[in-house]
Amino acid sequence: MVVKVPLSPRKSAKYISERAKHVTIHPEGISKLAKDILKQLREENIRISSPAELETFPADLSEKDAINLVFVIDTLNFCFWIPKGAGPENPNPPQWEVTFRNQTYSGYFGLCAAIGKALDNGKCMHNPDFYSKITLKELKDILKGNNSVDIPLLTERLNCLHEVGKILIDKFDGYFINCIKKCNKNAQSLLRLITSEFPCFNDIAAYKGESVSFHKRAQILVADVWSLYYGEGISEFEDIDTITMFADYRVPQVLVLFETMSYSEELMNVLREEQEMISGCEMEVEIRGCSIEVVERLKEEVERLMVEEGDEGFVCNSILIDNYLWSYRRAHALSLTHIPFHRVPSLYY
Repeated sequence: MVVKVPLSPRKSAKYISERAKHVTIHPEGISKLAKDILKQLREENIRISSPAELETFPADLSEKDAINLVFVIDTLNFCFWIPKGAGPENPNPPQWEVTFRNQTYSGYFGLCAAIGKALDNGKCMHNPDFYSKITLKELKDILKGNNSVDIPLLTERLNCLHEVGKILIDKFDGYFINCIKKCNKNAQSLLRLITSEFPCFNDIAAYKGESVSFHKRAQILVADVWSLYYGEGISEFEDIDTITMFADYRVPQVLVLFETMSYSEELMNVLREEQEMISGCEMEVEIRGCSIEVVERLKEEVERLMVEEGDEGFVCNSILIDNYLWSYRRAHALSLTHIPFHRVPSLYY
């Protein structure tokens, strides 16, 4: 039996967008948003930001331990929303949040806070010797949210930690920096290593006769390594611009808001009714694939504008555009409530 090698995220996005029936891309919206992104670059509102800048990230870690911490955070970086109606006693349960050093965080930042709190309490969360053998109860306690709210997909998170921890110990001497060094400053090589050696990062689907990939968490891991030391030293990659945006369930909201893409009425009805989708279904694949394609076109248009207007000194890639759009969603969450997000209980995003 011949196993089909999945298309890269960029090629997958093009393939999906050319065949999508539930999502439409709007070039005029892309042109308009590209101008705003260039304006944000000029005003230095878009820049490389390191995970180490977060208050939840320990300041005294060695390089190899800091990279190990980034690795374990990105291993756990998925699915923070709790569906309405979860739990018979409470049809509208509180969302998962974590308070750390008198500040409350949610989502990805909540995860960073929970891990930061664990480190403060002597839990070696960056050490695979610890987390490869962690019990469900220990992990539940570490990731427990405010008011005893449990993080979603706890068992899946436990399985991911056991999987990657064992592989990191058995094949890479317990340090993710050895994976990076093996790839010789090549982001695509590191992406292939991550998705082939650590199965829980292998984010793929079948779509209209083709095997496609998104690799959201794996690409975030590459991007976080790059930004950790601002593209210098161990963080240097000669081809970082080949990494695409990270196809999640929040950035598409912003892309719809800015009219760079739109959904069919059938898809909008599913989203408005908050129906959960199955990972890999046609609607989900089209949302994720078209989101990547939109950001790739945005990047190309921004680069064209930079040449045209003499702004070629700026760094602009899909990672930075994604970070801007994701941060925009968090800053304007209330104004985006009329655009529903797709709900997929998944370890891939």
